[in-house]
Amino acid sequence: MGNNYCVIMAGGVGSRFWPFSTDECPKQFLDFLGTGRSLLQMTVDRLEGIVEKKNILIVTNKRYKGKVLEQLPGIDERQILTEPIRRNTAPCIAYATYKIFKEDKTANIIVLPSDHLITNTDEFRRIVTEGLRFVSLNDALLTLGIKPTRPETGYGYIQFGEGGGAVKKVKTFTEKPNLEMAKVFLASGEFCWNSGMFIWNVQTIVKALQMELTEISDVFANGMTIYGTNEEQEWIDKMFPTVQSISIDYGVMEKAQNVYVMLADFGWSDLGTWSSLYDLTPHDAEGNATAKGKGVFYGGGNNMAVVGEGETVVADGLEGYLVAHNNGIILICKKDDEKRLKEIVNEQTK
Repeated sequence: MGNNYCVIMAGGVGSRFWPFSTDECPKQFLDFLGTGRSLLQMTVDRLEGIVEKKNILIVTNKRYKGKVLEQLPGIDERQILTEPIRRNTAPCIAYATYKIFKEDKTANIIVLPSDHLITNTDEFRRIVTEGLRFVSLNDALLTLGIKPTRPETGYGYIQFGEGGGAVKKVKTFTEKPNLEMAKVFLASGEFCWNSGMFIWNVQTIVKALQMELTEISDVFANGMTIYGTNEEQEWIDKMFPTVQSISIDYGVMEKAQNVYVMLADFGWSDLGTWSSLYDLTPHDAEGNATAKGKGVFYGGGNNMAVVGEGETVVADGLEGYLVAHNNGIILICKKDDEKRLKEIVNEQTK
């Protein structure tokens, strides 16, 4: 366990959960499910027994450093890597990778988003432990693939090759498909959902970054003498905005030849939309769900209420609607019309 590290990406805005998730307090810092723990806190909690707390790095935007410290009192300030500007996932992973590389050139690393939900923690720990062992013995970039349960159009897909065992060679990555294509993927049995969780040895990912994202790799490799010193933040503030904004999927995983997927089934959701939260929330006989506060629905069904503690929504005749109230804003819209909802959010958060 001593040379296992975790990089948690916690710099996103989660704008699709507006008006709850905002620039000031994104969704990773929120307790959506009423558990008393935010999504970020639950991400750290499930690493217990896999990664020592001192080996967890949180990469976030500069403006959220205080929130991370507030929510994770067991994390030292030096474990929080702050970006001055958002540059997608590849630069933040490269920064954390080279920082770990300086400290431990044998490190095995798991990279996790901070805003995913996993309901079967024991199975998650088993899969991750198995994955860490695999990458410690093989020159492999490993991603966790979720066994699909429905023709979902909101996730990317991974096609894998034949072979026994949970680890399989990746054939292709596919962007979010339309419904017909998603049905084909599901029926074929050759595809899994792309979870955005990765496991690799530090030597393997450094080689991949050097080969596939040379310019980004060169920038963060040049910081090796600066990491851990008083000059680190000033240097990052200067250099981070100069690198390309690109995802690790597009920049490395879709190009490298040594990419594998481990199939997993541990109750995963990326909580990307209100509909995904609705699916995870208990429903009444008419399909109405309340994530926070209290919802009372008459003469309709398949609705969702998300309001403040102690607040109540009473609605009559609504069918398939979301009613959300936070910070003086009331949002009432069709919960499954993601395209329209995105347009509304973009207009209101300009």
